[in-house]
Amino acid sequence: MATASSEPRITLHPHDRRVTVTLDGTLLADTTRAIELREPGYPPRQYIPHDDVRMDLLTSSETVTHCPFKGDACYFSFGDQADVAWSYDQPLEGMEAIAGRLAFHEEAVE
Repeated sequence: MATASSEPRITLHPHDRRVTVTLDGTLLADTTRAIELREPGYPPRQYIPHDDVRMDLLTSSETVTHCPFKGDACYFSFGDQADVAWSYDQPLEGMEAIAGRLAFHEEAVE
């Protein structure tokens, strides 16, 4: 039986459920190829392939953050709404599956 300390801090769960992301009535993403990332203390996040995101509607932000478990994240804005999504372009070892994918702040999108 695994103990809490031997369980991975972050788990990735690929699935084929449809995930859509809408902001201010605009469809930003639609996929059946998301990976759900689960991390203690945070809500589950859907990481969506760039190919299934309307990247033409997003602009790169100057915001960069660092997670000791995932790596450096770059952010994207939609119109005047800053940093609604982020991506780990070069995630740390063990998190390679989320490279080339975006996650959206569920507080900012529908």
